[in-house]
Amino acid sequence: MADTSGASARAQAAPMLPFTFDRGPAAICAVIFAAVALVIAQAVSLHQMIVYLIGGVLGLALYHASFGFTGGWRRMVVERRGRAMRAQLLMVGVAAIAFIPLLAFGSPFGGSLVGALAPVGVSVLVGALIFGFGMQLGGGCGSGTLFTAGGGSARMLVTLAFFVVGALLGTAHLPMWLTLPSLPPVGLGSVFGPVGGIVVTLVALAGVALLTVIVERRAHGALEQVSPPSRHGIARFLHGPWPLVGTGLLLALMNVLTLLVTGHPWSITFGFGVWGAKIAQVFGVGVENWAFWNWPGPARALHNSVLADDTSVMNFGILIGAALASALAGKFAPRVRVPLASLVAAAIGGVLMGYGARLAFGCNIGALFSGIASGSLHGWLWFAAAFVGSALGIAVRPVFGLDGFKKK
Repeated sequence: MADTSGASARAQAAPMLPFTFDRGPAAICAVIFAAVALVIAQAVSLHQMIVYLIGGVLGLALYHASFGFTGGWRRMVVERRGRAMRAQLLMVGVAAIAFIPLLAFGSPFGGSLVGALAPVGVSVLVGALIFGFGMQLGGGCGSGTLFTAGGGSARMLVTLAFFVVGALLGTAHLPMWLTLPSLPPVGLGSVFGPVGGIVVTLVALAGVALLTVIVERRAHGALEQVSPPSRHGIARFLHGPWPLVGTGLLLALMNVLTLLVTGHPWSITFGFGVWGAKIAQVFGVGVENWAFWNWPGPARALHNSVLADDTSVMNFGILIGAALASALAGKFAPRVRVPLASLVAAAIGGVLMGYGARLAFGCNIGALFSGIASGSLHGWLWFAAAFVGSALGIAVRPVFGLDGFKKK
């Protein structure tokens, strides 16, 4: 059994590392971050600038904690270690405690609130399966792709580019997928009432967390212990790494803030579809004639500036916030040389994630995090299907020279 009694003493005895950072890139990222905020405020509104700043905080937090679903799920499947998954489940549960009653009131502060509720059907099942498979090839989920690309990963820039392509293809086919069998949106807060919806959601999340504990204990005899941090206080805040649990709680808080400020929960991949559609229009593709882009929300996003789209602006904040975080961590060193097979996997994974996210009404953030926190049943179907797809993706990774089920 691991010794935990001396953790505090070890933390005090741990050698303190000096705080160093990439001064040039950090200064440039800080200037770009502030300049974009001013441009958004001038071109759109102060409200939209606040949305961008929320994205910036998310980017800092995601990068400094390496808070992604892809690696956490792979560790659970391959190594039988569930610490990252439990942090994710705690994050969703905390958000649900706020989301479900807020959505039940509808407009507690005057503005209407809309949860991430979606139909429960074939499109979600297939889309999430495809997404889970793709994220193990791409190397990151929706949020993971953004913060690692912002942090200077050339490979993840490839994943992001093809993510946009896949999201655009998904908008072309989603109307057809929605003709397949499905149930209407099911909100646990509506079925069981706000208190009952919270209780059912927390019990289900706790059940999954307990399952990860059982699996990990059977494999290792005890749960994984966290090493003492090598930095403390402001040095750790600026340099990282941030603790997983604390970061999960911060992300839950920021998602609640997103709901209150924008009227809808945090999402990512809708913005990728908007970017793809606008780029396609530049090359003469008449996406405005596609059924998806004539629905009210997408039509409005396609017609307006990309800076007026909440999801896009938050994505910009995450990208630049992560770049700033990587510079503060002294890790802003883009790798240009990446094996060809790995780049092929990134491209395939990106397309699959984009296409799957559109069919499934979002990625790990929009469908799983925001969906389950909203009490939507489709979020649970997404979780199960994406986890199966992720396991299949892990099995295929060695084809592209990546690690698979074999432990390092």
